[in-house]
Amino acid sequence: QVQLVESGGGLVQAGGSLRLSCAASRNIFSIAIMGWYRQAPGKQRELVATITSGGSTNYADSVKGRFTISRDNTKNTVYLQMNNLKPEDTGVYYCNAKVYNNRWYDYWGQGTQVTVSS
Repeated sequence: QVQLVESGGGLVQAGGSLRLSCAASRNIFSIAIMGWYRQAPGKQRELVATITSGGSTNYADSVKGRFTISRDNTKNTVYLQMNNLKPEDTGVYYCNAKVYNNRWYDYWGQGTQVTVSS
């Protein structure tokens, strides 16, 4: 089992930056995939970015070139650096961990609010 705690959200003006952190309750070295998802009001949760245990990354087209996902295995933490933020980036950002143990298990954090004003 994995507990995930996000932090770093807040209110920022368009064009600004934020860095989100996701602290895991256990060593993340063996977690197959960690990622960030977001949910805007009235919309479905969508993938923002993922990173594998090997360091491969994947981004939604809407954030490519602006957001960077990284992981620090020594701190059991995953980060999302968000630059050049836009109002459409507003939403609750959730950390996710996908663990394989005979089958896939999904774990979620409680979410952190990001609000980008125009």
